[in-house]
Amino acid sequence: MANQDQKETVSHLRPELFDFHGVSMAHYFTDNCDNVDNFQAKPDDILIATYPKAGTTWVSHLLDLLYFGKSSPKRGVSLPIYERVPFLEFSVPALCPTGVEMSDKMTTSPRLIKTHLPVQFVPKSFWEQKCRIVYVARNAKDNVVSYFHFDRMNSLMPEPGDWPNYLQRFQEGKLVFGSWYDHVKGWWEKKQVYPKLLYLHYEDLAEDMERELDHVCSFLGVCPSEEERQQVKEGVQFDAMKKNRMANYSTMDGMDFKISPFMRKGKVGDWKNHFTVYQNEEFDKEYQNKMMNTTLQFRTEV
Repeated sequence: MANQDQKETVSHLRPELFDFHGVSMAHYFTDNCDNVDNFQAKPDDILIATYPKAGTTWVSHLLDLLYFGKSSPKRGVSLPIYERVPFLEFSVPALCPTGVEMSDKMTTSPRLIKTHLPVQFVPKSFWEQKCRIVYVARNAKDNVVSYFHFDRMNSLMPEPGDWPNYLQRFQEGKLVFGSWYDHVKGWWEKKQVYPKLLYLHYEDLAEDMERELDHVCSFLGVCPSEEERQQVKEGVQFDAMKKNRMANYSTMDGMDFKISPFMRKGKVGDWKNHFTVYQNEEFDKEYQNKMMNTTLQFRTEV
């Protein structure tokens, strides 16, 4: 770990947004790109992929409990989620080892690794090793609201500005990790040709965790006992995760929980508390246009 001066330097300098091979990014997620590109996946690795603030931590914690909850019952309350499930492209040496370094040092099997990369940036070894991938998508309206509050409290992200400006930049793809539209559609298209990809929807998880857990277990080929299933369901309840310091990122420097907690509401439909009638109408017009040529569909309420 770095000294306090270095940590303070990180927390006070917000990065600029820049174009990285056609995708808006911040340097903390591209500085280690050569090592990310050359990352050596193992056949039993499980990659958890999402656009930011789409349920990444929720599903990461779920899979970690599913695989290791029985053998290491204290793991979920003693080891931070970002150590249990490393963030592959994350590179802030003043805070912690890079995501690649943390992934390489993992001794668990399978290794659970998370990424926010668009599908075209995923290291080729994941495809070559035919790794299983769990993608989680969240409806655009709730996703942009959650991302806005996250960027307000996270000094490792560019300055968010006010809500109307942020919403406009979301529509233009001018946020870190680029366009939500390109991200969710790119991964959806990959699912059609790559059978080892499970495409989950945040709204489905919120509506019926029991059903979605069945889908996850079937995809991964795991058969937890009823007791283990119950432990997983209890562990991934929003209130339980929000209180769990090993899941809620409160041990990570650079985030100001006084501005907004990392886990804020976890609800479907909170966008209604942020969008004006006009913003909603304009958003819907642009959304229809951008989602015209895809079979992918979302619900904005359940």
